Amino acid sequence: MTPLAVLAVGEAMVELSASDEAGLWHLGYAGDTLNTAWYLRRLLPGDQAIGYLTRLGQGGFSRRLNDFISDAGIVTDHVSTDPVREVGLYAIDLSAGERSFTYWRGQSAARGLADDPEALARAFGQAGLIYLSGITAAILPPEGRDNLAAALTAARAKGARVVFDTNIRARLWPDHATLRAQITRFAGLADLVLPSLDEETAHFGDANPQDCIARYLAAGAGQV
Repeated sequence: MTPLAVLAVGEAMVELSASDEAGLWHLGYAGDTLNTAWYLRRLLPGDQAIGYLTRLGQGGFSRRLNDFISDAGIVTDHVSTDPVREVGLYAIDLSAGERSFTYWRGQSAARGLADDPEALARAFGQAGLIYLSGITAAILPPEGRDNLAAALTAARAKGARVVFDTNIRARLWPDHATLRAQITRFAGLADLVLPSLDEETAHFGDANPQDCIARYLAAGAGQV
């Protein structure tokens, strides 16, 4: 498998956005960690391979999404296929200059991206840096989160660096206590944590950037 400078981990989705013509929609592909991988591929030298780890389905939308990732120059060695579930979908509607989002992701194949500990270990063993987000953790079942945390710990012990963007989306978590506990858990496994103060204030009560930084450093983060 291809050695990777960066491996991004998360959920890639089909995106529908309203066009200028009434009743017509534009089809695209996106996701927080996929967007980061896409921009890294554009910005970094070609000899620094960028990979993406997710789980897709077997249908046409999943195949086209996989082609989109590959055509962008992103390595798809670690994109697995679910025999039952399909790729998630969201729509962006524009009204009076404001965007609103509607999601269909409850049965997304990406929820199984951390089901196989051995596959995670193989993927992380190829990467110099592993990038994930709070959304990556939020969509996983408890066992998947445990698998992901164990794989990150093992990869760091072997020299990989971990970057965690907290990217807090409360609607994806079963309750606020789980949100706080798991965001803190994965931040504590990271060499670099990338929080947004408005989200941190809303969910952790940080009054200023210094409070946020101190809290994540205390959790075990290397840098915030």
